[in-house]
Amino acid sequence: MDAPRFSPSPMPPASTRLPEIGHALGMIVLYFALQVAIGMLVVLLLGMAIGLAHHHAAISDVHAAMADADVKSSLVMTVLLADAAATLWLARRFWPPLWSRAQPPGFGFTMPTAAWCAVAVVVGLAMPWVGGKLTELIAHGHAVPQDVKQLGGDTSLGFGIALTLVVASAGPLVEELLFRGVLLSALLRRLRTAWAVLVSAVLFALVHLPDLHWLWYALPNLALLGVALAWLRLRSGSLWPAVIAHGCNNLLAMAALFASLHQPG
Repeated sequence: MDAPRFSPSPMPPASTRLPEIGHALGMIVLYFALQVAIGMLVVLLLGMAIGLAHHHAAISDVHAAMADADVKSSLVMTVLLADAAATLWLARRFWPPLWSRAQPPGFGFTMPTAAWCAVAVVVGLAMPWVGGKLTELIAHGHAVPQDVKQLGGDTSLGFGIALTLVVASAGPLVEELLFRGVLLSALLRRLRTAWAVLVSAVLFALVHLPDLHWLWYALPNLALLGVALAWLRLRSGSLWPAVIAHGCNNLLAMAALFASLHQPG
């Protein structure tokens, strides 16, 4: 790979608003807070719809509908897509000049070369195996449960495929914008490249701990993934290879999960 090593691009005009670390952390907090808020709103609307459709619907009817795995999958997809749209819109509105700048402080929405796309696919497909082996070594055989595993057990094939596609596209796009776009750009203004990459990777790992039931031994795997994605972002001069790798990582992990859950016997 003959791409040059990372070097910050020339600073934009003084009038351009640049992301600060506080801005980046605020956007990340807002992204996850919106998941909760949108989720509550969607559940409320679903309950109202059931009540209107069945004039004498009881609370138990709402609970029964919410217990259906396909309904849960639909709610998760709705929340993820709505949250992604809102976060992308806000970032585009706050920092429009930085959107298409190749290197930080830009966010890297530029077209990558085909070679970097290929590298991204390889990295994305390799990381679940590498990270899984690392977690096995640290966890001494303990499993790392995920909320989606309980959801996927009874989800029909069609809804499982749809959920997998959303998790492999909308989630990676927004998280790469937040962590390898906004946050990494802000950190690089204050820290050396290695430290900026490490801090962004550790924060990336920490925010995913609730989904992993706060199991500390999942942190190295996620942090390693964060480092690999930051490397792709900086070396390629584009955010898209990190998005592709992140998407491939999620796609492979979800596909393996649903395959194992739907094995006969």
